[in-house]
Amino acid sequence: MSERSQTSTMSLTEQERGGEAETKPETTVDVKATGHVRRELDDHRFDFTFEGKTLGEFLDAFFEEYGCAELLLAETEADETAHGWANYPGDPPGRWERNPEGERTRAYARVLINGRFNELYDGFATELEDGDRVALMYPFMFCC
Repeated sequence: MSERSQTSTMSLTEQERGGEAETKPETTVDVKATGHVRRELDDHRFDFTFEGKTLGEFLDAFFEEYGCAELLLAETEADETAHGWANYPGDPPGRWERNPEGERTRAYARVLINGRFNELYDGFATELEDGDRVALMYPFMFCC
């Protein structure tokens, strides 16, 4: 590629820095998988290094390498809703958090960071640190 065409493909920020591309930091997390996710991966615990710092960047890199997004992420509200629950009159007790649309998990599937549901942090914008535990859970359900 000629020097001129390389310059035209760089972003304005890269051009302002004299051609130095900004590199994202790498983060290594401890991945734990259960149920259907473990079966799909054929492993239950391993380290995973990705470019970036957020849960969303982790999930993008993880799904690109291993697939299985369809096991965890809901595409529609029907995918994220469990059926057969009794209607609760009024508001249920406790704290109820939900990720924004496009960042929701399937019914019964969960993504945890250090043992806590990601919705209790900043959803997919949660910043991860080296050594954090990310659990990808989609349990086997045998029910009527």
